[in-house]
Amino acid sequence: MGPAIYIFGMLVTLMCGLLLSRAYRNVRKRLLLWSAVCFYFLALSNLLLFVDLVIFPDVDLYRYRLLTAAVAMLILLYGLIWEGDK
Repeated sequence: MGPAIYIFGMLVTLMCGLLLSRAYRNVRKRLLLWSAVCFYFLALSNLLLFVDLVIFPDVDLYRYRLLTAAVAMLILLYGLIWEGDK
């Protein structure tokens, strides 16, 4: 059951990124772009979680997962600070 949840989480965050990208193409608000990129990085983090815990349980990918999630949050923070008031 665990691997299915990891894949489902990745697919949900990827779908959110795709929907935000589509909204950005229609509206051209840059905050939507930064949010989409954030969700793409979160999907990558979820993919690394699946790879780390299911495919290669002996390999420790914790730092890479943490790095991708931190990059995602920094991108969203940048978008909220610099593009939020426009």
